[in-house]
Amino acid sequence: ILSRRTFLSLSSSSSSSSSGLPSRDSSRIPLILVLPLKTQVIQSAPSELPFTHNVTLTISLAVGTPPQNVTMVLDTGSELSWLQCNATGFKRPVFKWNSSSSYIPVDCSSPTCTTQTRDLSIPASCDSKNFCHTVLSYADASSSEGNLAVDNFTFSGSKFPRTIFGCMDSGFSSDAEEDSKTTGLMGMNRGSLSFISQMGFKKFSYCISGSDRSGILVFGESNFTGLNYTSLIEISTPLPYFNRAAYTVQLEGIKVAETSLQLPKSIFEPDHTGAGQTMVDSGTQFTLLLGPAYTALRNEFAKQTGGVLRVFEDPDFVFQGAFDLCFRISKNATAAPELPAVGLLFRGAEITVTGERLLFPVAGEERGNDSIHCFTFGNSELLGIEAYIIGHHHQQNTWMEFDLEKSRIGVASVRCDLAGQRFGM
Repeated sequence: ILSRRTFLSLSSSSSSSSSGLPSRDSSRIPLILVLPLKTQVIQSAPSELPFTHNVTLTISLAVGTPPQNVTMVLDTGSELSWLQCNATGFKRPVFKWNSSSSYIPVDCSSPTCTTQTRDLSIPASCDSKNFCHTVLSYADASSSEGNLAVDNFTFSGSKFPRTIFGCMDSGFSSDAEEDSKTTGLMGMNRGSLSFISQMGFKKFSYCISGSDRSGILVFGESNFTGLNYTSLIEISTPLPYFNRAAYTVQLEGIKVAETSLQLPKSIFEPDHTGAGQTMVDSGTQFTLLLGPAYTALRNEFAKQTGGVLRVFEDPDFVFQGAFDLCFRISKNATAAPELPAVGLLFRGAEITVTGERLLFPVAGEERGNDSIHCFTFGNSELLGIEAYIIGHHHQQNTWMEFDLEKSRIGVASVRCDLAGQRFGM
């Protein structure tokens, strides 16, 4: 993942386990949990789940006994959920583990530590107290380190005791200002320790609105109709650069307006090392493409917009290290320029990016009477990432259904600010 943020407000039950291992009664798992999502940070009652996004997606909840409100990044691109547990040296909220009577550290000899951590990129180890120690690292160079533990999580009125998470006491942030708004991260990929795997739901969905609008997050069966499905790609053999726990789909082509980029199919296939997979990642803001595909898209978009956009000619300016196609747009412009849509063609489904989602205003960058806006597709190779990543900015106003049981993702264009009405919100 590249950037990570999201918020939940909840209350917890006071249940514990002497072994420190999870125990989930599948008969008690709710059939569906429907949660209101907001694109503004708001104070809400414990039964509500506001969902916000600007440069990141954030959720607020309460953990522990008595419950402590925490803020977590919703991230489909990573596995282990974690909370910052050490206030020393960090300018961010913390989870006070020693104030929770239901908090239990995981022993390093337990199956949770020896077996369930197998999908983590760095193997778990034992610390000096014989607790399960873990180190997490992310593509934006940030990292987090601490111990596995279990405690009570509750949201939307449903209790989930003995949930495994990382209680982190050190790390490095690549964006301290953004991270100061969150307590940790909620991992939602397909790994055994992810939040969705532990909760026992076979399906979850979300719909991300544009700014200042309401959206929705659903755990369980939403019965949303009109979805086009694309199968998840699975490789049983471990490969060094293939993330088997990710939501990997098959990208088959890209088009600008009605022009399909002339690219060989092989460019979208993972190679013998696993490099080149396409991942759907709510923890990354924009979409990243491998070099050849990015260059072709960049050239075609610049060509088709040559009459309405003025390229920002500065070879030393690269937004967020990966976005080098930027434009000068007059601050006096009365209307947004008409832009060609970019279509991402998957096997069985398509995501179309239009309008304001194609350009992003760079804060603090002005040239004379012009502001700088950058194309929201970037070159992953400039960041040293050998993969295609579909970020949450391009999932706006798209119903995204993650079907773990049938190993597929469903998509449909929809007004996300209205989607909650069908659930009585």
